[in-house]
Amino acid sequence: MRTIRYQKLVRDKIPEIIEKQGKQAVCSTLSDEEYLARLDQKLSEELEEYLEDKSMEELADLLEVMMAVAKARGSSFEEVDNIRKQKAVQRGGFEKKILLEEVREP
Repeated sequence: MRTIRYQKLVRDKIPEIIEKQGKQAVCSTLSDEEYLARLDQKLSEELEEYLEDKSMEELADLLEVMMAVAKARGSSFEEVDNIRKQKAVQRGGFEKKILLEEVREP
């Protein structure tokens, strides 16, 4: 029997999908502290995948992890989105494509 070690956080249905393929998924449940650390790792991983691929599927994966991070940290995606909206009102968005090259002080 061949064994491939992953040691990574996966979506909830991945073990079931693996089992349907006739394979055995060996899993464990993380503590809250471990979960947060793995979510942060997953966030970096998904960002790297998006930057490499630039696909909307990878962007959606990044968003899914962001939603999980918000929930795991006692917040909600709605709260994060409200903060985003407030910042957009106060500081603007990125629609004008402005590149700040330098600031000169008198």
